[in-house]
Amino acid sequence: MNYIKITTLSSLFFISLQAVGNEIHINDSIDCLRLNEVVVTATRTSRDASTLPLPIKVISKNEIQKTNATKLSEIISQQTGLIVVPDYGYGNGVGIQMQGLDSQYIMIMIDGMPLIGRSAGTLDLDRINVGNVKQIEIIKGASSGLYGSEALGGVVNIITQNPEKGFTGSLDHKFATFNTHDTNMNLDIKNQKLAASIYLNRNSSNGYMLVPSSRLNTVEPYLSYTLNNKLTYHFSKNSELNSNIRYYYQRQNARYNLDDSTQAKGHNFINELESQLKWNNKWNKYLCSEASVYYTTYHTNDFTLSDDNEASSSFFKQMMLRPEIRFVLTPVAKQQVSVGAGYDYETLNRTNFTQKAIYKSEFAYLQLENNLWQRLNILAGIRYDHHNIYGEQWSPKLGVRYRLSHSLSIMSSMGYGFKAPDFRQLYLNFTNTSVGYTVLGSYVAAEGLKEMAAQGLIQSLVNNMSVDESLRPESSVNLNMGLQWDPCHKVHVETNLFYNHIKNMIDTRTIAYKTNGQSVFSYYNINKVHTQGIEVNMSWDINRNLQIIGGYQLLYAMDDSAENAFKHGHVYARDSENKTIKLKRSDYFGLSNRSRHIANLKVFYNIPEWKLNLNGRVIYRSKYAMSDTNGNGYIDDKDVFVPGYAVLYVAANKQLTAHLTVSTGADNLLNYTNKSCISNLPGRIIYGKLIFKF
Repeated sequence: MNYIKITTLSSLFFISLQAVGNEIHINDSIDCLRLNEVVVTATRTSRDASTLPLPIKVISKNEIQKTNATKLSEIISQQTGLIVVPDYGYGNGVGIQMQGLDSQYIMIMIDGMPLIGRSAGTLDLDRINVGNVKQIEIIKGASSGLYGSEALGGVVNIITQNPEKGFTGSLDHKFATFNTHDTNMNLDIKNQKLAASIYLNRNSSNGYMLVPSSRLNTVEPYLSYTLNNKLTYHFSKNSELNSNIRYYYQRQNARYNLDDSTQAKGHNFINELESQLKWNNKWNKYLCSEASVYYTTYHTNDFTLSDDNEASSSFFKQMMLRPEIRFVLTPVAKQQVSVGAGYDYETLNRTNFTQKAIYKSEFAYLQLENNLWQRLNILAGIRYDHHNIYGEQWSPKLGVRYRLSHSLSIMSSMGYGFKAPDFRQLYLNFTNTSVGYTVLGSYVAAEGLKEMAAQGLIQSLVNNMSVDESLRPESSVNLNMGLQWDPCHKVHVETNLFYNHIKNMIDTRTIAYKTNGQSVFSYYNINKVHTQGIEVNMSWDINRNLQIIGGYQLLYAMDDSAENAFKHGHVYARDSENKTIKLKRSDYFGLSNRSRHIANLKVFYNIPEWKLNLNGRVIYRSKYAMSDTNGNGYIDDKDVFVPGYAVLYVAANKQLTAHLTVSTGADNLLNYTNKSCISNLPGRIIYGKLIFKF
C-alpha cells in the first residue's frame, strides 16, 4: 500500500469534513435536499438511496431521455469514476472500468438477471439498449456478499420500466451520422390483475473507419434487434407471479487482411436470451418470500470466406441456470433480515476449448439491515459459495451510516469480493496461426505441452516455471469512506475515499518457447494490485430550470511488485540522450489504461414557456499508457502515453404537442479522435430524433 498517498487523501477528506462540520450550526435551519431515489441493487430490497451506507449512483430515466442516449455505453461514459474502454484485440465491444478495476470484475445485470457472454473477460455494454430503462443503479465496491463471483469490483443493474395503469405506449426513431438508425417501440397495459409490457428495438449502422490505410473498418456494419417482454399477474394483493424475457440478436460484417491484396470476408452472429420466472408472496406483516428460476444463453458464430473457401470460423456457446429462493423477515419496524439460497449450473463450449466446461456451485447468504436508531443505519451481510472447481468462498460485507445532522451524514463500508477463474483461464487451447504463439488454460497446459513436444514444436521449457493446474480465485478487500452534505435544498455534495486490494490476481506467464521463436503462455496467480483514490460529486439547482452537475475522480492503480522493483532500484530506462538510467519510485505511473484524473461537467437548462430543454456535457480523461513501450516491463514516465482529452456532448429536446417531441444534438461535438488508441470515438456524430407517445 502506498501509505503516503492514503494518508494525504485521508487528510484531505477529514479537512473537508471538519470544514463542513463548522458550517452545520450556521445552516441548521435551512431545509436540506433529500434524495428520493429508491434502489434495489444494494440490498435486494427497496430502499431509499439516501439512507444506505454504500457508494451508490442512480441514473434516472429523465437523464437518459434528456441526453438522448441509445446504448448503455453512452450514458455510463458520462458518469463520475466510470470509464468506457474498448475491448482491445477481441472485437468492437466496450467494457466498463470502475474504481480502477477492469470490466471483468464488474457484474452487469438487467432487472437483477446477470448477463453472460464474456469471451475475453469483457461484457460488451453496446449489447444493451436503454430505450425502455427506468433507471440504472451502480454500486461501487466489492458486492460479492450478495452477488458472488464477477461482482468483485461492483455492480451495474439496468432496471427496465414497469407498466403504468391503463394502456400507454411510445414510438421513436433516431437517425445519426454513419447512417445509424435506432428505433424503439414500447407498449404497456395494466389493470387490477394483469400488467404487461413489450419493448422492441432495432439498431443498425454502416460502421466507421478510423485508419483508412488498414483497409479495414474500425467498426463493421451491423444490425441488431432487442425484444423485452415483462408480464405480472396478481393472484391477490399479497401474491404475484412475474415473467421477464429478453432476446437480443446481432449480425455484423467481418473482415480481415490475408495479405496486402486479399481479404477474408464474412459475418458474425450473436443470439442472446435471458428469461426469469419469479413468484413474490407476502405471508404476513413480518414475512415475505421470493422464489425464482433464471435461465440464460449466449451464442456467437463467426465465419469468413476467401475466394469461396473457408478462411476461419469460430463459435461460443454459454448457458447458465439459476434457481433461487429468498425470505425477508421484518421482526420490528426499520429492521430487516434477508436470507437466501440458490444453485448455479453453467456450461461453456467454444472454439479452442479441449472440452466442454461445466461450473456447479451452491450459495447462501444472510443480510441484516438495522435502522432502529434515528441517526444510525447498519448494513451487514455474508455469503457462502461452494464451487465444484475452486472450493469454498466466504464473502462478508459491513456498512455503517451515521447522520451527524439533518444536512450531513458520514458513511463507511468494508467488503470482501472474489472472482473465480473463468472458463478461458482453465480450458483455452489457442494458437495464433498468423503470429504463432500459443495460450493454454491451466487445466490443459500440461497435456498441451506434452502434445506439442511430441510434435517437435517445443524448443525449451522456462526454468522454474511449472504448470499450475489449481488456479485460486482472485480476491479483493474493498474499503469506502464518504460523506453526504446538503447545505441547502439546492446543493448536494458527495465525497468518497476508496481502496481496493486484489490478491491472487490471474495473469499470463511464458511457460515454454516454441521452435518458431514464439512463446507458450499459461495462467498463474501472481500479482497483487491495489487501487485507491477519491471521488467527489456535486449538484447545484440554481433555480427550478437550471441545474449544474459535476464530478471528479483521482485514481492511483498500482502493481505491488512493480512498486517494490522501482523502490529498490531494479528498473531501468533510456533518457533523451539514449543513456541507461535507473528509475526512482516516483517514475512509476501504475497499471495500463488507467488515468490519474477524470472529470465531468453537465448543465441542464429548461425553458418551460417554449417546452424546450437544453443540455451540455463535457467529459475529461487525463493521460494514460496502453502498454510498456521502453522494454522494462512497467508503465513509467518514460513510456509513450495517450494524451489527455475532452469530449463535448450537446442535446436539445422540444415538445411540439402533448404527444410529439423532436430532439437533436451532437456527440463529440469537437470531433476528437485518436486513431491508434481510442477505437470507440469515431468523431463528431450529429443526430435527430422523433418521439411519439400515446
